[in-house]
Amino acid sequence: MKYRIYKIVRFICRPLLQLLFRVEVSGKENIPSKGSVILAGNHTSNRDAYIMICIPDRIVHTLAKKELFNTKFKNSFFRSMACIPVDRSIHDNNAKNETINVLNNGHVIGIFPEGTVNKSKDELLPFKYGAVSFASKTDSYIVPFAITGKYKLFRKSVKVKYGKPYKVKNDLDKENEILRNKILDLKGK
Repeated sequence: MKYRIYKIVRFICRPLLQLLFRVEVSGKENIPSKGSVILAGNHTSNRDAYIMICIPDRIVHTLAKKELFNTKFKNSFFRSMACIPVDRSIHDNNAKNETINVLNNGHVIGIFPEGTVNKSKDELLPFKYGAVSFASKTDSYIVPFAITGKYKLFRKSVKVKYGKPYKVKNDLDKENEILRNKILDLKGK
């Protein structure tokens, strides 16, 4: 079992996420149960990683900064958590190739198009092109999602809403704007 640790962490963290933050989820049924899918949404907190792992029923491969992989133990752990190391200071071809390979093999990738945690809850940061580019290159569905609210202990404070899956066309500028607007709509902005 390649992702045994992932499944154990998800098994433990799902009830904890609900207990601690009472996350309200809608549209989860929009995540296809088979085939290549890109989950693309806004990034409000480092805790969003729990959302990416715990809510979908499928294993979600995520892009993570290479600094998390800097020891043998951490590399092994994050790899077993379906993380793909990415050097954010360059156009990391290794990370791109690995992501395309994951999608071409019918798996799920989770991407925050803002590229980093956005401390502003109102506005989205400019989107990077990874989500729409990977979708175009692999004919994958994109499922947009939005996280709203702040993580407050023992309160219904965070909502996650998944939109309908869709496929991108070739104009990546236009597609990036479409994705951005879908996420804004899901946020209620």
